[in-house]
Amino acid sequence: MAWSPVFLGVIILLSAFPGPSVGGPMPKLADRKLCADEECSHPISMAVALQDYMAPDCRFLTIHRGQVVYVYSKLKGRGRLFWGGSVQGDYYGDLAARLGYFPSSIVREESTLKPGKIEVKTDSNRTPTTRSAWSLDPGWSTWVGRL
Repeated sequence: MAWSPVFLGVIILLSAFPGPSVGGPMPKLADRKLCADEECSHPISMAVALQDYMAPDCRFLTIHRGQVVYVYSKLKGRGRLFWGGSVQGDYYGDLAARLGYFPSSIVREESTLKPGKIEVKTDSNRTPTTRSAWSLDPGWSTWVGRL
């Protein structure tokens, strides 16, 4: 069977530029964060989304305008523009709330529930995706920093 020059060119081009890697570690957003307690298990505040936000990857939350967001952590240092939290709206019904990061600029804090004054390292690599998973492990905040 004779290979066409165009087909061979496409094969060579595709082999020179491999696709995105899957399953590799993602960079940390920050090394430290502020929480209401050492386990980051209590929300710092309740906020309302001012606009829609589409999550760029699995570490982040997709949030719709008007949704209530529970803020559990506020990143420090290079990641200070992001907060960690959960959101649950009519769309999710009885499902567990999803957890992740979002830009602090897209929400307005409505009420402070507990001051976020405890500084916590973000050094674990566990990545649960629901509040129920966080509830099972009181140390959820340490792996949220890795998200």
